[in-house]
Amino acid sequence: MKVVALISGGKDSCYNMMQCAAAGHRIAALANLRPANTDELDSYMYQTVGHQAIELYAEAMELPLYRHTIQGSSLDTSKNYSQTEGDEVEDLYQLLHLVKEKEGVEAVSVGAILSDYQRVRVENVCLRLDLQPLAYLWRRDQESLLSEMISSDLHAILIKVAAYGLDPEKHLGKPLADMEPYLKQLSEKYGVHICGEGGEYETFTLDCPLFKKKIVIDAMETVIHSADAFAPVGYLRFTKMHTENKDTIYFLLPMPPALPHGSCPCQNTIDKMTEEVEYADQAEDNQQEFTSNCDLSCQGELLPSCSQRSSRGYQWISGISGLQSKDPTIQGQTTAAFQLLQSELDSRGWKMKHIVLVHLYVKNMADFGPLNTVYKKHFGVNPPARVCVQAPLLAGQLLQMDCLLHNRDKPLEDGSFHHREALHVQSLSHWAPANIGPYSQALRVRLRGPWQGVLVGLPHAVTYPTCGG
Repeated sequence: MKVVALISGGKDSCYNMMQCAAAGHRIAALANLRPANTDELDSYMYQTVGHQAIELYAEAMELPLYRHTIQGSSLDTSKNYSQTEGDEVEDLYQLLHLVKEKEGVEAVSVGAILSDYQRVRVENVCLRLDLQPLAYLWRRDQESLLSEMISSDLHAILIKVAAYGLDPEKHLGKPLADMEPYLKQLSEKYGVHICGEGGEYETFTLDCPLFKKKIVIDAMETVIHSADAFAPVGYLRFTKMHTENKDTIYFLLPMPPALPHGSCPCQNTIDKMTEEVEYADQAEDNQQEFTSNCDLSCQGELLPSCSQRSSRGYQWISGISGLQSKDPTIQGQTTAAFQLLQSELDSRGWKMKHIVLVHLYVKNMADFGPLNTVYKKHFGVNPPARVCVQAPLLAGQLLQMDCLLHNRDKPLEDGSFHHREALHVQSLSHWAPANIGPYSQALRVRLRGPWQGVLVGLPHAVTYPTCGG
């Protein structure tokens, strides 16, 4: 895909660009948000320290750089972001909208590792712009990730420190490679995030294999933001810098794999599953072939049915179809099915937000796309988990839904409420399969967690392995 890379100057955004290139994507443009009239902005979203040198990234990579001044602030700080006028997230929307218009990009490189706050907001913007987020560092083990960055010839320096054990006078400007052993010690002693995900430190990348020129800092000064006796906060202000040619032209060499061989957790799991499948194939198969060419029209139209509500607040509504639709297309039947579902919910005191899992049956998987265009209109930010399979249905029937509901609005006997959490990751990463439809990967109500159907594939590439591969 043609990719715009969100860059802050830090190691994470830079290394994620390398991961994108290793996965076969093409970095076509760079994008950065900068503060207005200040060295650093107190932002939940963006690293701004070191922004004076960001212009050199365009020279170093010989790519167009798009920049936008941050005008908003952190207004909507809730777990699930919704479009909010005046929020700093809308500055990102405007920037990426411009880049897509000018460069025709299809995806966005994002260096998020641990912050759900950042990931959710970037995914919100990408969804609105029809862009695919690429977050290959997401949820990676931080210690191994840091070592991997350093060993891949990414050269960065500490540009800000803000944690117990880190001293602006001692550690600012130090190469990340030299700081690695000390950062490991701080992590073991005090629980410091070794990649700085708790804001302990920030970096600026001077060189990596994607750079055609390296960045050289000629002059800088230390700024003490807080002279705290235990955890002083300080950063570097670059005052003079330039680019220069490199002795080794890394960008002409093949990129290393997105992950070292054997280190991808999803690939290791798939390899084990493949071994089991190959072993099972050697056994005698006594299963009878299932045929689905039968005509079920003799059964007549099936009406929705409803189970008894359980003591824990769960209830199934089954048999929702769109056979009553005058429009025989998949869109028409899906619309009619949701009208029927809403009627069933209303009659029983439920709301659409109470649905936690949907079993979706379709007669033809070719209808998956147009069905989803209607389906997604009926759910919000974190839709229910979903299992979608192709199945034989009544003559003329194109889909059927069974819905599991849970009422989390009513307190339990002890006065507590059921808490609903959603796993809804839309970025491509090595961590979890991204959504290919309008569903959450999982919803958890207390300790129960219905999951959507996941095809056994490589999450970072949305491809499927072959036996022995």
